[in-house]
Parts: sequence; structure tokens; C-alpha cells
Amino acid sequence: MSGATRVLVLNSGSSSVKYQLLDMRGHRRLATGLVERIGEEAPRLVHTPAGGRRRERRERIAGHEQALRLVAEELDADGLGLGSAELAGVGHRVVHGGRSFTEPTLVTDEVLAEIERLVPLAPLHNPANLTGIRTALALNPRLPQVAVFDTAFHATIPEHAARYAIDAATADAHLIRRYGFHGTSHAYVSRRAAALLGREVAEVNVIVLHLGNGASASAVAGGRCVETSMGLTPLEGLVMGTRSGDLDPAVVFHLARRGGLTVDEIDTLLNKRSGLLGLCGANDMREVLDRAERGEAAARLAFDVYIHRLRKYLGAYVAVLGRVDAVVFTAGVGENSAPVRAAAIEGLEVLGLAVDPGRNAARSGEPRLISPEYARVAVAVVPTDEELEIATQTYALVSPEQSA
Repeated sequence: MSGATRVLVLNSGSSSVKYQLLDMRGHRRLATGLVERIGEEAPRLVHTPAGGRRRERRERIAGHEQALRLVAEELDADGLGLGSAELAGVGHRVVHGGRSFTEPTLVTDEVLAEIERLVPLAPLHNPANLTGIRTALALNPRLPQVAVFDTAFHATIPEHAARYAIDAATADAHLIRRYGFHGTSHAYVSRRAAALLGREVAEVNVIVLHLGNGASASAVAGGRCVETSMGLTPLEGLVMGTRSGDLDPAVVFHLARRGGLTVDEIDTLLNKRSGLLGLCGANDMREVLDRAERGEAAARLAFDVYIHRLRKYLGAYVAVLGRVDAVVFTAGVGENSAPVRAAAIEGLEVLGLAVDPGRNAARSGEPRLISPEYARVAVAVVPTDEELEIATQTYALVSPEQSA
């Protein structure tokens, strides 16, 4: 693929496809887009070429294969199609790699079969990820396809942190352990945090708080993840938009035995009707804060529960790392909600943490410190860029001579 410097990043979700085309010379975005509500009412495709006008298509989109073929048509219309000689490869976000995949992997028939075998660990996501890969292969069989796994960055977690204290044979038989998610975000943000501090990645211990509708924390020691809040699935850990996070496992038994709920109903309750939404009826932190400021008790409680859980993990990860150089906020809530950042750090001066109110309130799309000069531990906001991370990992694999 000599001379090819472009990478197409595909993120095929359960009912959507997000995509970006990047030129790795300067990391320029040549096109971005989204297909949403696939297989539902009123689906649409929104495509925006760099320097061009946004285009929108509204038509019936029955499945992911059709969606990806429409994406290919839009890229073709801009001269950026999958047949372009300048395209080095396609990077695919794959949610679950289990223990089989701990780094970006060139797709082969054997790799596809193993991702298929891991579907029970991510039944909503891995099938859509597989469809994205297979459709891209069908559109251009000669184009390298690379799978980049959400779980891969967390593969360095030590065994004593990854193991659950259940019967070992049962756990092994059913692949039950801590895997972690949002790995591309945690990898990208922890590296950018080290750069912001002007230090080598190997020298820096960082706690990354990825706070979006889904939320996760990680403890990263010298560039290697040693603990993360999500587990076998993305349900464990922090309070999220619609997910409960940590829960006494016996709640599931109680709901089944006393509440009469089925396994599927409990799954829906904990993943889609819990978290902020379950506590106060809103899963958007901006709405929760607005309601709390107007005196709504349920919203205030939801915010307090969210912050309490966040601070518990923050304190725990200080203990895990022993020495912390930076606490970093990222993703939609982490990057944009000054009240969340302030509340999470408030009163933690004993840990060397503090937030400067002026710096915290200032809005910027750039990585920045929000801690005062005197703080022993830096507090930072680093916008995440999972697509760029996927593209970078893909390009390094398919074009090592250019990325060296």
C-alpha cells in the first residue's frame, strides 16, 4: 500500500454506523458521517466532506449492510471511495476482544470466526461490528481491514485485578473476568495527558475518567492499564446515563424471585432504565443539573449519587497507583461539565487534588490544566478522539514504513 495515507474508520453500533475518513499526513479529516436508526422508523444518513456542504439522505435502511453501502456511495461521490489507491485500510471498532485480542489485528477468516465466538460477551455490539467488517471486505476484498478492540488497552490489568472471586472453573468455562471498555479513549487520553505534562508516557501515572452517557475510569501506570471500572460487560462501575453501574448481585435474584422479572427484563432495567435516567427521569447531565438548580429533589439526588460513585473510584485508584501525576476528565460530560469536575475533586486537597474555579469554568476544545499552580497532582481536561486512535493503530499496522 505504498503511498496510501488514508484510513477509513468504521464504528458499527447496534443501530447506527459512525464513520470518519482521515489522511494520516497531518491527521486531516476528509469526511465524517453518521447513519442512525438503522432498521427503525425515520432512518437517515448525514455525510459531511471536509470543506463541503453537509448532505442528508432519508430512506428506508433495513440493516447495517445497506447502511455501509450507502456510506460507500457518499464517499464515492466525493472521490474518496473504498476503491481509492490512496486508501491504506479500514479500521473497525470492535467492542469485545475477550482474551484473544490484545492489540490491533489484521482481519482474516480466523479472526472473523473468533470475533463471532465472542458474540455472547457483547451480543448487541459484536454482531454489528462483524457486519461492518464483512461489508467492507465485500466492497473491496483487496483492502486491508483492521479490528481495533475496546478491550485491548485493558489487557495489561494484572490477574488479581481481572479475576472475580467466584469458582475458577466456572469463570474460565464461561470467560468471566474483568475486560474493561472504552479502551481506545483511555489509551489516547492517557498519552495526551503525559504530553500535556511535558513528560514521557512511561514516567506518568494517570487516572482517566471517561464520562459520557457510558462512563468508565481507569488507572494507568506508565502507559499500562492496571485497573478499570467496567468488567465483563460495560454495566459495572460508575453511574451512567442509563446503566446502574455497581450493584449488589443479589438484587438480580431479588428482582427475579420477589419481583417476578425475567432475565431479559432485568437486563433491560439495569442497562436501559437505570443510572441517571432511573434516578430522576433524565439521562443527559445538562438536564439533570438544570433540574437540580431549579430545586428538583430527584435530580439533586441523582447528581449526588453520580458524584459519590465517581469519588469512590477516584480514591480507590489513588490507592491502586500509589503515586498519581494527573487526574484527567474526558468524553461528553467530562469535557463539558464544569460542575461535575468541581464536585468530583472538591475537598480532596489531602490527596494533592484541587480545581481552579476560573480554569475549570473556561471552555476550550484543547487539552488543558484546570488545577491551580500549587496542586501536587495535575487535574486536566483532555478531549478524547477515539476515531483518530483507531486510525493511528490501523495505519501503524498496514503501513509501518509510513508510520515509523
